[in-house]
Formats: sequence, C-alpha cells, structure tokens
Amino acid sequence: MMDLKDAYTSCEKVIAMHSKSFYKAFSLLPKEKRKAVWAVYTFCRTVDDIVDEGLNSKEELEQFKHDFNEFIEGVYDSENPMWVALAHVFENYEMDVEAFLGLITGQEMDLTINRYRTMEELLNYSYHVASTVGLMLLPILAPGKTVVLKEGAISLGYAMQITNILRDIGEDLEMGRIYLPEEIMHKYELDEDELRSGIVSPQFIAVWECLADEAEFHYKKAFETIQDYPLSSRVPVKGAALVYREILSTIRLKEYNVFSEKHYVPDKSKQAILACL
Repeated sequence: MMDLKDAYTSCEKVIAMHSKSFYKAFSLLPKEKRKAVWAVYTFCRTVDDIVDEGLNSKEELEQFKHDFNEFIEGVYDSENPMWVALAHVFENYEMDVEAFLGLITGQEMDLTINRYRTMEELLNYSYHVASTVGLMLLPILAPGKTVVLKEGAISLGYAMQITNILRDIGEDLEMGRIYLPEEIMHKYELDEDELRSGIVSPQFIAVWECLADEAEFHYKKAFETIQDYPLSSRVPVKGAALVYREILSTIRLKEYNVFSEKHYVPDKSKQAILACL
C-alpha cells in the first residue's frame, strides 16, 4: 500500500497546481485538517478533469462513480494517492457520502446540459458542482457544527460557482456551454449571437451584473454564519470566500473582458485580504 505521507503530498501538489487561491487560504488550517482538505480537493479535481479533459468522459465518469461506491465499501486501489489519502480522511471524520455522489451528479449534468433557462436551474446545477464541495468539507472544518453551517455552506457554493461562471464565459463558449440563464439574457435583451461575438455591450454588462448581484447575495448569506466555524477554520474559509469574491471586482476593473482573458486576483490583493482577517 502506498505510504500515507506520500499520498497526502501527492494531493497537496494537485491543489497547489490547480488552485493557488484555495491552497493559500487553506494553508492556514491546522496540519491534519489541511491534509484532509487536500484529499477532498483532489477528489473534486479528478471528477472535474474527467468531464473537461477525458477522451470518453461518460464512460470514465461512470467508472469513477463505480470506483467511489467500491471505495465506500472499503475496496480501492491502494497505490492511488487520492484513494489512500481519502480513506484516511473517512476514517477520521464523519464524511457526507451523499455530497460526494452529488458532485458526480453535477459533473454528469455537464455532459448532457449546455444551456440553462432560469436562475433556479442554474442554482440547482451550482448546488451539485459547488455547494456539495462545501458539504464535503464541513465535517473537516467544523466537526459537530455541520447542521448549523449547512445553509451557509450551500450559499457559499452558489456564490463561488456563479463567480466561476462570470469569469469563464469566454472559455465556456469555446466548449459550447452558456451558463447565463436564458430568462436573464432575454430580460436585458442580450441574444446568443451577440454573446458569441464577444462584444462587451451595455446589455452584456447588465446580464453580468445581474448574476454578480446574485453571487453577492449568497456571499453575504454565507458570511452570516461564519462565526460558527471554529477559529482555526473560520479564517481560511472566510479568506477563501473573500479572495474569490474579489474576482468580481477584478473583472470590473478590466472592463468586463471575459471573452479573451481569464481573470485572477493578484497575489498582492490576496495577501492584503488575508492580512486583514
């Protein structure tokens, strides 16, 4: 069986490579919680990559779902660092199996749905691909507090996923996906041809800001229960949320150019945000 320390080190490399914001924020956690977060992140990243980069995504995702169900029964590849680390996490925390399965369901949605009609549909999608991640992490970050923190974790998932959507509009268009709800585009008279043209029109900005308002609503809702996290977890969770929310401000400063550029929060801004916590 793969050495546990090596398994966690492998998971750390995954989060450090793919999400500098999360890595920086969750590095503030105590060591054992930090390692557990790395393992959960690696699970999430693996599922995400199957959908976005897999050669036979549908079959690969079905196999991954089978592997996870086997894992729950105690059967897994003992040379795979993700499963080895995750097994240790499941032994030490009361993990929410349904949240893990929910994430897989969300990724299945990406294989079959490339357009959303309403905000309600978008929030349902966001729940499965993002809020489930918060529910996975809650038993690690706040043992014994999962019930009181559940709604806030779900809202934070909504907020972060909508932020992702607003940042990745151009990238998603290239993959044939439009996450901006049809009802909102219709309300502000933005048609798909204009969206695909990559023009930052007043109509586009109105749609973008409408979704940004929705994200802000859920960030605020998530912050209402932030004090219920243990202090050791409160700072990194709040830090991750504030850094992510700052993406919206960064995009505004760049005049909403989300068609040809992917926006990140500069390291100086991240450090300033985390220094104020």
